[in-house]
Amino acid sequence: KKVRFFRTVTLVNELIQAKEEGRLGRLLKQLNKLDLLICDEWGYIPLDREGSQLLFQLIADCYEKRSVIITTNLEFSKWNGIFYDDKLTSAIIDRLVHHCHLIVFTGRSYRLEHSNIRA
Repeated sequence: KKVRFFRTVTLVNELIQAKEEGRLGRLLKQLNKLDLLICDEWGYIPLDREGSQLLFQLIADCYEKRSVIITTNLEFSKWNGIFYDDKLTSAIIDRLVHHCHLIVFTGRSYRLEHSNIRA
């Protein structure tokens, strides 16, 4: 099985760079051969129009063909602040949740629990 893990901002930057260098098709072809794409820290840095569109293109390519794992602490209602426009946000959410398994963790942060700093 082929798996790739990306911080979402790193993935978007790679997509933008590949587009600028004329190799976007090649990168998308490589990513479309994956069995699983993992996007960590989804939405922590808002995306511009180009980044949002490229990420949508990748998610749309994955839709119903390969597995995608998204990690984020942002609920769906806050995703409008991530992507360039509301329609694109809705389209991404629609494709991600259609066949999804949503896992919600509650409680304190693991990192805070194991931090050397005590309140």
